Amino acid sequence: MKPVTRRQAIGTAAFSATTLALAGTANPAAAQAPAAAAFAGNHAPKPLRFDPARLTGLSERLITSHWQNNYQGSVRGLNTIETRLAAAMADPDFPPVAYAGLKREELHRTGSVVLHELYFDGLGGDGSPGGSVLEAINVWFGSFDSWAAEFRRTAMSLAGGSGWCVLTYNRHTASLHNYWAWDHMHGAVSGAPLLALDMYEHSFHMDYGTAADRYIDAFMANLDWEVIEGRYRVAKI
Repeated sequence: MKPVTRRQAIGTAAFSATTLALAGTANPAAAQAPAAAAFAGNHAPKPLRFDPARLTGLSERLITSHWQNNYQGSVRGLNTIETRLAAAMADPDFPPVAYAGLKREELHRTGSVVLHELYFDGLGGDGSPGGSVLEAINVWFGSFDSWAAEFRRTAMSLAGGSGWCVLTYNRHTASLHNYWAWDHMHGAVSGAPLLALDMYEHSFHMDYGTAADRYIDAFMANLDWEVIEGRYRVAKI
């Protein structure tokens, strides 16, 4: 069994405090929550836009497990947290420490859902880049190969741990960057993610064990650059 990290312990403690505080929340109070609460907790998993059996180097079993267990688990978690936040807002005596725990989990689960959808939606292609996003990559990194080398190095700095490698358009500077994201809650302010690589172990261990470099190769070979091009065009608006 892996030792519990300080971050995990804090998150568990906050979540436990939240659960205890919510146990006494009555249903009539929840009815007094803000109108926006009516839309909380209604997220549905986004279906895969490709046939996972047709990917190169990423097995159908791996992709299906990742999508069903990890991604959908985050969707369910986000629905639960949003529902509890709505109930907490109806209670003026709800403890601030418990509310802080809920807000942290809201950010964590939201990030996980968004990043997983960016990850899955970016797959299903042949890995061949093109369009204006390729032109921008050449400008900011010197060449596509230079970008890919830096992207891989950034991703490998997370291998064996947790986090994401995200190609991002920074609207503040109108530039492209490969950002290192330790968990689901790290993102550049004013940044628009163009593609996201999941470097949590669950995303590759089933196929590659600890060989994260081979998983990155497979990910790159299956990128759909038409999708990435569409994201880039929207980000620049």
